Amino acid sequence: MYKDIILRPPLFEIGLKGYLYGKAALELAKEADRLSRKYNIGIIFDPQYSDISLIARETQNIYVFSQHMDSIKPGRGIGSVLPEALKSAGATGTLLNHAEKRITLSEISKSIKRADEAGLATLVCADSPEEAAAIAHLRPNMILAEPPDLIGSSKTVGKRFIEKTMLLVKSIDPEIIVFNSAGIKTSRDVREVIMLGAEGTGSTSGILKAKDPFRIMEEMISALKDAWQEKYPRSMIDKY
Repeated sequence: MYKDIILRPPLFEIGLKGYLYGKAALELAKEADRLSRKYNIGIIFDPQYSDISLIARETQNIYVFSQHMDSIKPGRGIGSVLPEALKSAGATGTLLNHAEKRITLSEISKSIKRADEAGLATLVCADSPEEAAAIAHLRPNMILAEPPDLIGSSKTVGKRFIEKTMLLVKSIDPEIIVFNSAGIKTSRDVREVIMLGAEGTGSTSGILKAKDPFRIMEEMISALKDAWQEKYPRSMIDKY
């Protein structure tokens, strides 16, 4: 677990996948940066590899993560994503094992170790509470647990899924931050998963397919802060 980057809940993740790139991605990143500052909320922003350097230079508050990373070391490995190259480009972390880019548990383990060596935080996806528990033993910074069939849908994960994931992961390593994100389309969805116990959430299609992505993004970030302060009234969120 890489500890030089301060990550604490609540957190919000925006994964661009292949929806945005270039100028459009930068505009959304700048708005996310503004919202992070306005609401004092940590936002993880996952652009295309080619946009990492530009976005890292033009923002101050968001955490710029890559959408994937390979466990290779400097040297041979054409077509692979080198951890040190991501760090040099300005990335602060990487997403691993998304449903659209699955890797084996062995590769997850190697990738987390390489990320630690390169100075990158890790957000690792799991499709069930049981897989989240297996990944927790590998000590990533964060785990994003979401059933693949709910990704991009209008149905969020249920209470039992969130509670079981939290119980299993925290019993292994209480420092790991647990996200639940599938099916997040509205600010109401954000509030629901936070009130059920998630420490972070996020959205891709809910924001990027909206008629007004900036407005929807702000509504979600605002809802995240409000829900967190309601659930944890003694939270120091305003001093994030």
